[in-house]
Amino acid sequence: MNQRRLRQNVPLFIMFVPVLLFYLIFKYVPMLGAVIAFKDYNFVDGILKSPWAGMKYFELLFSNAQTLNIIRNTLVLGLLTVLVGFPFPIIIAILLNEVRKMWFKKTVQTLIYLPHFFSWVIVGGIVVTLFAQESGVINHWLQQLTGDVYPFLYKPFSWITIFLGSGVWKEAGFGAIIYLAALANIDPSLYEAASIDGANKWRQIRHITLPGLSATIVLMLILSTGSVLEVGFEQVYVLKNATVNEIADVISTFIYRVGLQGAQFSLTTALGLFESIVALILILVANGIARRYGQGLW
Repeated sequence: MNQRRLRQNVPLFIMFVPVLLFYLIFKYVPMLGAVIAFKDYNFVDGILKSPWAGMKYFELLFSNAQTLNIIRNTLVLGLLTVLVGFPFPIIIAILLNEVRKMWFKKTVQTLIYLPHFFSWVIVGGIVVTLFAQESGVINHWLQQLTGDVYPFLYKPFSWITIFLGSGVWKEAGFGAIIYLAALANIDPSLYEAASIDGANKWRQIRHITLPGLSATIVLMLILSTGSVLEVGFEQVYVLKNATVNEIADVISTFIYRVGLQGAQFSLTTALGLFESIVALILILVANGIARRYGQGLW
């Protein structure tokens, strides 16, 4: 019986091979390069023959005020991104699920999914067009109303607000797809029974929709927690400027500037390894908390 089932699933195994190769080649094999963090790496000697440095670069990282500030910036922006951006896909999915006019639902879905397919270069151009101090559309209106302009992109608070808002605008609609798929699995008879019992839309959402989404919400929250320190390079790079560099310089931009442009590979590998370890710890902690309520992944 097992051999017959194995033969029946051979086409599925063959389809899985490219996926397996992708993760092996581009995800797992590169992990071996993490040893660079413990070596004085140079191109001439290569990874294997470069001399060992021990914990030298980790000590250098955590004794440098600049790198500590970069880690703090990454943590703050990452946490804010999760706290602000996480609820929006859920809200969008619930609202779309309540729409009964299919033409309107499809139109709205298309419009809110579309920004996901824009590159951050395009999104950055839109942000600059809207919020630039001298030529921005919003400052043009603001000047007509008040006679003055505001440097939205040059003040830390407003820059963070724009950073978070642009991320939500770009990704929230596409992220709602997962929740819409989960909503499709909720038994419609539950809503009919609740309606007969006199439950309004808010009560139906509270007692049927949200509990039906709970497993998916916990899964996405655990995955989001693991990416707290993975603040996107493209988004920060196209939006930041020298004025807000104190709060906009994050791990990914530091690795690009110091690692790729400055060729300090061991230092930036140590920082990348630290980032991965923190992400693993956050995932384990989040899963441990979720498991206490019966929603853990393992």
